[in-house]
Amino acid sequence: MTSTAFLSQDIARRLYDAHATYQEKTFTHRRFKHKDIVPLLDALRSQQPFTVSQIGESLEKRSIYQVKAGNGPDSVLLWSQMHGDEATATMALFDIFNFLKASNDGFDELRQTILTNTSLYFVPMLNPDGAERFQRRTATDIDMNRDALRLQTPEGALLKSLQQTLRPLVGFNLHDQNPRYSVGKTGKQAVMSFLATAYDEERNVNEVRERSMKLIVGMNRVLSQFIPGQIGRFDDEFEPRAFGDNIQKWGTTLILVESGGYKGDPEKMAIRRLNFVAILTTLLAIAEHSYQQEDTSQYQTIPENGRLLFDVLIRNATVWHNGHPVMVDIGINHNEVNVDEATDFRYKSTIDEIGDLSTFCGLDEIDATGLTLEPAGEYQASLKSVDDLTAIDLLSLQREGTLVFRSQEKPQTDFLDLPVHVLYEGDFPAKPLLIDQIPTFLLKQNEQIIYAFVNGFCIQKANMTEKRSNGIAE
Repeated sequence: MTSTAFLSQDIARRLYDAHATYQEKTFTHRRFKHKDIVPLLDALRSQQPFTVSQIGESLEKRSIYQVKAGNGPDSVLLWSQMHGDEATATMALFDIFNFLKASNDGFDELRQTILTNTSLYFVPMLNPDGAERFQRRTATDIDMNRDALRLQTPEGALLKSLQQTLRPLVGFNLHDQNPRYSVGKTGKQAVMSFLATAYDEERNVNEVRERSMKLIVGMNRVLSQFIPGQIGRFDDEFEPRAFGDNIQKWGTTLILVESGGYKGDPEKMAIRRLNFVAILTTLLAIAEHSYQQEDTSQYQTIPENGRLLFDVLIRNATVWHNGHPVMVDIGINHNEVNVDEATDFRYKSTIDEIGDLSTFCGLDEIDATGLTLEPAGEYQASLKSVDDLTAIDLLSLQREGTLVFRSQEKPQTDFLDLPVHVLYEGDFPAKPLLIDQIPTFLLKQNEQIIYAFVNGFCIQKANMTEKRSNGIAE
């Protein structure tokens, strides 16, 4: 490793340790809205080294802003929330704003190097209409990242205009990815992933794309000290409609950054911190041109992303069919569902696969060897409504395996703060066990209940500090 690489590692560690100092306290969860960032941007208008301007608006007339800092020869364009439900990097950008306006903190030389040698153009929340709904697509239900050719979204047209006008040396395309991506076939969760997008079908490498690879090699090395073995690389198949591929084609070096999942971090605060470190150290590499020393062959050594993970994987459970025992593995995923006008979420879990899953891994795994999967018990009396649950000794019923209740009235919500499965119109779970079913069942050894699942969450393994119990009604 060169002396420059050692130095970047040290700077990364210092930034990582100091992140809390710059963390924008407004953001405590991912589902913030356009109205939440506007006051923060207004406050930046009067602060050095920033220039804040409105550069466009969304289909639903929400303002889209640009934050500029620095006056160096190398322009860099960074945009986040092209997909409205991918908010991790937006939080990190505001942390970076706090960093850039600070002083006398031991980072003045780093800050000055970046601001003197680069001109930074940030576009936080490019898709504010999608962010309002916390959904991937724009208000027209178009995936903006497949609109680089037709430009039917005003947000997409704005992004192309920025690239064509600014002609930045480097562009950061900041995304979130499915948290169940694995690093190759390792079974480890891909916490962060990168891609030097292809600009043609042949996946050729010119000077523009080579720069992407070199910058990503540096990002991989910097972050590997914090998340060893948990960095992936996307397949570089050319997508002619995508902005990343086209921006590379239009002459701007494009770095695709994907924030994945980190176990125990549903709001991605740990990954926000990694974005902060990765972006700042890469901006320094651009400012100093130190990335030119990187070996592009190291880019190919980053494992490609795989799809080998389930949230829960139960191995070797016995299920009875027509009097015959069958050994199966069961893959369960917890799916986020927006609630409270997309300011919060709850989980609705599904059984995604049944059978031989020996080539897959789980973020949580249970070895059910010697255990039999059986339907949960049903409470004998029908409830008038879910409100009647408060008068029932649920803990005693859980111990005997009674987890399913029937309600005469339709519940007002699909999600309950009790570890129960309420049926109004839904079919009884695990009778029989089926794909796409909500996973509520028992794992028993003889007559003893070893594990009880409600909505894909194991009651015995529940986090007792969690305020909600992931109950479900259907």
